[in-house]
Amino acid sequence: ATVTIFNFQQYRHIEAPGWMLGWTWARKEVIWDMRGAQATDQGDCSRFKISLPHCCKKSPTIVDLLPGTPYNMQVANCCKGGVISSMVQDPVNSASSFFIVVGSAGTSNTTVRPPLNFTFGTPGPAYTCGRAKIGKPSKFLTPDGRRVTRAL
Repeated sequence: ATVTIFNFQQYRHIEAPGWMLGWTWARKEVIWDMRGAQATDQGDCSRFKISLPHCCKKSPTIVDLLPGTPYNMQVANCCKGGVISSMVQDPVNSASSFFIVVGSAGTSNTTVRPPLNFTFGTPGPAYTCGRAKIGKPSKFLTPDGRRVTRAL
């Protein structure tokens, strides 16, 4: 999944050291891989023997990667050290994105549970987060235009 954070504030930039996003998993989910951001602590992944997830913490904290990150770790709108300009003053730089692969999350709309207790930290006054909302699945058209797939 690609996660995008927009700064709709008129004049308030998110300055260095940048944003931090956190939540608590509803079950025993793990983060297998990330591009454009990273978890600050891998946590205890000892239950995995062959390949290790990126993060096994019940309540991970995610931060943006720094400028100069290798291209194979980047996605569009990432790697600004968590700095996001305001939409009014600099629309091109008013978003930050990352890609995340979640495991042990279920495979259908009835088995997937959204995370709880979101936090969004920035330098200065804090933000308050509400509960996660279930939205309509994203639809993707194949390159030949003959098939539509959906993300959960």
